[in-house]
Amino acid sequence: MKIFLGFILTLCSVFANEFYAKLEPIQDYVVKSSVSGKVIFSNDKVEGNISKNDLIIQIDSTLNDIELKQAQNKLALVNEMIEIETLNYDRLNKVTSKSQFEKDTQKLKVINLKSTKADLITKIETLKDTMKNKKLSEKSKYISAIHVKEGDYVNPGTSLYNAKDITKGKLEVYVPIDSIKDIKSKKIFLDGKESNTKINKIYNVADEQHISSYKVQLLVENPKVFSRLVKIEFK
Repeated sequence: MKIFLGFILTLCSVFANEFYAKLEPIQDYVVKSSVSGKVIFSNDKVEGNISKNDLIIQIDSTLNDIELKQAQNKLALVNEMIEIETLNYDRLNKVTSKSQFEKDTQKLKVINLKSTKADLITKIETLKDTMKNKKLSEKSKYISAIHVKEGDYVNPGTSLYNAKDITKGKLEVYVPIDSIKDIKSKKIFLDGKESNTKINKIYNVADEQHISSYKVQLLVENPKVFSRLVKIEFK
């Protein structure tokens, strides 16, 4: 009886350190629009594939282009005006017959022009940022879904596409709290084979569904196939 009981306890101990988890990409991204406008390009060909510096979504920026050119031209004119009015002020300031009121009036012209210049610089940079956010590309992520098509109108917060970082994989299992300390010193076996996989994170607060376990995240380098079930053992 004692031998049988010892066997059962040993068997339970073995299976207590055996888990199963689905191998998922290390990071999922939901890319949302930060601007408003009409979609003029939606790259449905890259959907379900790895992007290689591909343009994914482009939003119309025709009006922004016009505004940017006008703002840049106006800035060039304001810079010329600042030079002229500053020179006029310097000359006026040396004339002793001119009143302080006249000198202050000329100085105020320069100040107002410099304020206009600052506003224009802010507008130009804002337009550049807006235009940048209307042309979305991905260097090397897996594009799992595209949510808009050509002709759609989007607003800030509209979901544009989903992307996944597949350079690494993650396995997440829920380990009983009493076993957490023990697994830290164990080797990790995946599908029965010893691996170099390491524990990346231990979430030291139980969630509502797994009240007696902590979530443990493992990182897998260079995974070949995702969304498959993996057997995980701590030995």
